[in-house]
Amino acid sequence: MKKWYEEEYEFDIEVTGFLRGDSTERYCRNGEEIGDRYTCTYGCPVNAEGQGICSKVMMIMFPIMEAVRSGGNLENIGGDGRYSKDIVCPDGCVIFRITAKQLGNENFYKGKFFD
Repeated sequence: MKKWYEEEYEFDIEVTGFLRGDSTERYCRNGEEIGDRYTCTYGCPVNAEGQGICSKVMMIMFPIMEAVRSGGNLENIGGDGRYSKDIVCPDGCVIFRITAKQLGNENFYKGKFFD
């Protein structure tokens, strides 16, 4: 892989809680624990050990990431700030908080990379 574009946003995803019990055993195949963190720009989020985030929750997060990348405000879809929102996994077990940070780079589509 040869990444040629410096992304406009970085995303931090943290496990903040559970909806069922005090652990994810027998509920979460990824074994999430409170405090686990994942980061990414455009690719899929990975943690410090190089393990990827659950593919089911990524289906929910990708449209949220695209909303941020296109200038959206996450408060308009229930976030607690322009760049942060809590998300519950599709299995109804793990609560994640996604937070975006602007990196100061040009937007992919407006940056004239193809001219």
